Amino acid sequence: MSATAIGFWTLLVAQLVGNPTSGAFVSLAQASLMDSDPPARERNMARWTAVGSVGYIAGPVLIAASVAVGVGWRGVLGLLAVAALPLALAVRRLSLPIGHEEGGGSPSRLAGLVAAVRDREVVRWLALLQAADLLGDVFHGLLALYLVDVAGSSPVTAALAVAVWTGAGFVGDLALVALLRHVDSRAYLRVSAAAALVCYPAFLLAPSKPARLALLAALGLLNSGWYALPKAGLYAALLAGAARRWPSAGRRVPLGGSPGGARPAGPAVRTGTDDVGSRPRSARTVCPDAASSRLIALRQTAESRISACSLSGGVP
Repeated sequence: MSATAIGFWTLLVAQLVGNPTSGAFVSLAQASLMDSDPPARERNMARWTAVGSVGYIAGPVLIAASVAVGVGWRGVLGLLAVAALPLALAVRRLSLPIGHEEGGGSPSRLAGLVAAVRDREVVRWLALLQAADLLGDVFHGLLALYLVDVAGSSPVTAALAVAVWTGAGFVGDLALVALLRHVDSRAYLRVSAAAALVCYPAFLLAPSKPARLALLAALGLLNSGWYALPKAGLYAALLAGAARRWPSAGRRVPLGGSPGGARPAGPAVRTGTDDVGSRPRSARTVCPDAASSRLIALRQTAESRISACSLSGGVP
């Protein structure tokens, strides 16, 4: 719609339609990614951030190149819309953990929201996300203004500084994916925060342009993961809090399916049901990972076999 807009009002309508759908896509896609593999939640969130950094850098380059060759921004938006169609159709083939809660122990949405806000662990991760953003998007938005109006740098120098900070952050996001295989995420957050506590005042007091640029590159590297890791911790805290408050609300079945039918794939929707074809029992717990699900399945299979043998008079 934006590519075919013929005036201000049609472009405004396109933005009003596109922005809510874009926000819904990001939220649902991120939540599905976090539910798909809970043990790898932090690495997946780091991959999400790294892919976003690719788009963050490639987008302006693509727009500039299209304007240079005479295609214009309309051509770029139209091309991206066409490229998105196969992706939208491919989503239908994915096995996503989508379902609805079953049973009297399931909380209402409002009760779940209120309980999450009262959870100290959830609030702690939310506060950490906001604090980390001060050296993320907030810093990025004010960096050029500070360099021109306070530090007395030229607009060209300010643009170069923003490019250095963005490029260093991109490199850091890519490196973080590999780093998390060998380093504890919370230890990384503590060490990087301590280093940034030194680099940020040094950047403000730096007397020369090369020193400022070097410290900006260091800050860009250090704040890599300051969104991905707290966000992964927030998802984990929400799941743990829900399992702790409503242990009987973990049973979920596919939309439009029967309780005894096929269950949706994904560790986040594993339930405590019989795996031998008998009537499903009520959920006993929320299983945050595949290992817990297998243990419960094995236990329930054994219980079912013992019950069957007892009824037939045999020996289990």
